[in-house]
Parts: sequence; structure tokens; C-alpha cells
Amino acid sequence: MPGSNTEAATRVAPYSPYVALRHLVRGRPLTVGPAATVRETLLLLDRMRADAVVVVDEGSRMPLGIITLQDVVRRIAIETCDLQAPIAAVMTGGLITIPADSTAHQASVVMVRRSVRHLVLTEADGSYFDLVSQTDLYTLPGAQSSDLVRSILAARDLSTLVALAGEIRAFIARLVAERLSADALCHRLSSLNDLLTLQVIELVAGQFELPYVQWCWLVFGSEGRLEQTLATDQDNGLIFVAESDAEAASLRQAFLPFARAVNEALDACGFPLCKGNIMASNAQWCLSSDEWRVAFSGWLEAPHPEALLNSSIFFDLRALYGQESLVNDLRHWLLDRTPSYPIFLRAMVENTLNWESPLNWWKGFRYDADKEFPHTIDLKKHGSRPFVDAARIHALARQIPDTNTVERLRITGEQTGMAPDQMAALTDAFQHIQRVRLEQQVKSGTGTASNRVDPDDLHELDRLILKESLKQVGILQRRLVREYAPA
Repeated sequence: MPGSNTEAATRVAPYSPYVALRHLVRGRPLTVGPAATVRETLLLLDRMRADAVVVVDEGSRMPLGIITLQDVVRRIAIETCDLQAPIAAVMTGGLITIPADSTAHQASVVMVRRSVRHLVLTEADGSYFDLVSQTDLYTLPGAQSSDLVRSILAARDLSTLVALAGEIRAFIARLVAERLSADALCHRLSSLNDLLTLQVIELVAGQFELPYVQWCWLVFGSEGRLEQTLATDQDNGLIFVAESDAEAASLRQAFLPFARAVNEALDACGFPLCKGNIMASNAQWCLSSDEWRVAFSGWLEAPHPEALLNSSIFFDLRALYGQESLVNDLRHWLLDRTPSYPIFLRAMVENTLNWESPLNWWKGFRYDADKEFPHTIDLKKHGSRPFVDAARIHALARQIPDTNTVERLRITGEQTGMAPDQMAALTDAFQHIQRVRLEQQVKSGTGTASNRVDPDDLHELDRLILKESLKQVGILQRRLVREYAPA
């Protein structure tokens, strides 16, 4: 008979690509046991007006297979399936699963790469949580059916991927010209870049005899936050499982040539090598799970300002390719410990308070006297960065697993009871700065001027909104001082 959990899930609006999948569904998931008949399953789908149901083991709640309305109708009509046969005989096995704590963005990318319309969500122990469909996620809005996405998925050599990387940038430039919102721009760019990078890693991995251990490719910084712009370099690392220091050292030497090849391939695709060498090909950032914990513990326990300044992007870590549970476990470990280190949080606050406002005391624009680019403001350093820093501090202090800046600020606002209009002002300010940055990158390219804007070149409304957006940084910083700075 059908399982007792047959109430259709109610979707939560509005959809956000950065929110965890577990928060996108409410109610009990639709399931049947393996002994349920085909007829019973069909009646259940009809009664609940659903298009898919997951077959689960009634004792362990482990997912066994999936059956969609399209599948069962086809098998009845074409294969003359017996309506009294157990559903286990006609279900589709080999399920594609994803942890319930993964983001909607991650699920969207998996669906596109694997050409599926449903993903099974699981708990940490592998038990069934719920089912999410392509319709629920609006997978890669506006881009999924495009020739560009299909070409990325079909690419089998580096030269093709290099050409496609250029097409991605041209596509985003067109959307910038259409004045699409910064949130939508960054999401589409990050989605396409993720697809491209996954193809690069898979292509390069096929050229190496990699160790037979669990491992995962990590991304940090803007890529980790899903906030990539057109001018972005590489910030990545690698995590793997090792039983001892000696094994870790041996595995590292095996992974480094592969990591170097990936970094070089991404560089060829237009993602420059990191000037600070924060890349998986650097032995310092190709580490076992235990070694990553040691690295984070060092920052927590000895928060030297300069070291924190250089290491802050590591706290935006996100899994991209491989065994994602290694990254999820590391993030949970980190968030469990961070609130216990108030000195670390204060040091992070002190670093961001060193921000030099590009507004003078009468709230006019103030320039940083750069001789190469006079009368300009660096909107990464003096615009978006203080929002990113503040959101990161709140996330670490409040054990918020999200990495995206707007999601971090939104959740912080909910937890602290911030008025909705105040929260909207903060997030809109950040998004406006991001959009101005993207427009500048389209105009100037990805060189040293990519984030530098002359306010006089903006039209009057954008200039006024930029000025008001920069004023919001003061509000953010005053909140940080109240909550984390010493009395």
C-alpha cells in the first residue's frame, strides 16, 4: 500500500537560488512502499495531482527508485504493464540524489548536467527527505534551453570550452545592456561558469590516474558566494580523505599535477591564475580534511589582522565537484566552533572597520588619488567589499551555512528582527553596486580598471543611488560594532 506520508509538499515562495533545498519544501513527501501496486500508485498520483512519487524502503526510509506519471503511463500503454504488479517492478532505479542542505543553485546545475527533471533529496544518513523538480527550481532561468548550455554540456576538448567561455561573457554583457538585476546577472553568470568549470575538471580528470579516495574541488571568494562578475580570478582548493599525515602527504603529491592542469585550463578559459596563489595547485591549499581543520583552527585561535585579511575568502567555501559531504562536514565543523572565538570575530570586525569610505563628510564622492585612474572609485574595494565582510561576520557568528551575501544578510535580519524596509535598503544597496561594477566591466574589460568607476560617467539617477548605497555601509558597520566589538 502507499506509504503514510502522502501529503503533497507545498512550495515556499519566493524562490531563491541561494537557499537550501530543505527550506523550499513543506509538508510530508509523497512516497510509496515497494510492494504498492501500479494501480495504487496511479491513483495516488491522480489524487495528489502530482507528477512523480519516490519508492522508499518502509523500514529504513532509504529511497529505492522513482516513478513519474509519464513513466507509468508509457509502460502501461506500450509495455502492457500489469496494474497489479508491484511498483518496484517498473520504477526507475539508480537514483540521482543530492543532500537536502544543498542549495537550489547546486540542484539546478546537477539537473542540467544529468538531463533529469527530478532530484531526490536525502538526509545526512542517506534517508529520504523529499523530491524537488525542475519546475520548482526554475533551473538556469532564461538559459537552460539555449544553445550555449547545450554546447557546454557537449564540449569534449579544451579549445571548445575556451571559445564557450568567451560566449558566456558575451551573453552576460548583453544582459547587462538590458539592465537585468544584479542578482539575476550574478546567478546566471555563476551557473554558466559552474557548468563550464565542471566540464573542465571532468575533462582534465580523465587525463590523470587519480587516487581512489574521496575528494572534492573547493571554490572560495566570489565563486563560493555565487557572486562572480566578469572580472574574476581563481580562488580554489582541494579536500581529500587521508588516514594519517604520511598518507596525506602522499595523496597531495598525487593530486597536485591534476590540480595544476585544471588551474591552467581555467586560466586559458579566461579565469586568471590567482595572484595570491590561492589555488588547488598550491600544496598549501590541497589538503586532507584534518589539515583543513587545522588551517581554520589557526585562524580562529590566532586571529592576526593581516592573516585574516588574506584568509577571509576561505570562509566562503563551497563544494563544486566531487564528494560534497567532505565540504559540508567541514562547514558544519567550522560553524559549530566559530561563535566560541569572540576574539576572532572582533578581529574580523576591526578589519572591515578599516574601510575607507568613498564619501566625504558632506556625503560627496571622495577619490583615492590613484594616478593611473584619477577621479575614480574602486567599487570592489570601497563598494561591495564592506557588505561582503559584514555578511560573512554575521554568518560565522550566527552559524548561518549560506555563503551568498544577500542570503546571509537576509537571514541575519530575520534572526535579529530587523525591519523589512531596512533589510531591503541594505540588500538593494549591495545589488546596485554590483550592477554598476558589471556595467563598468562591460565597458572597460577585465583589466585593472574593471572595478573603477568615475561617478561623473553615470547618469544622474545611478549616481544618486550609488551615493545612497554607499551610505548603507555605515549602518552595517554600526551594527557590527554594537554586536561584536568590545565595550
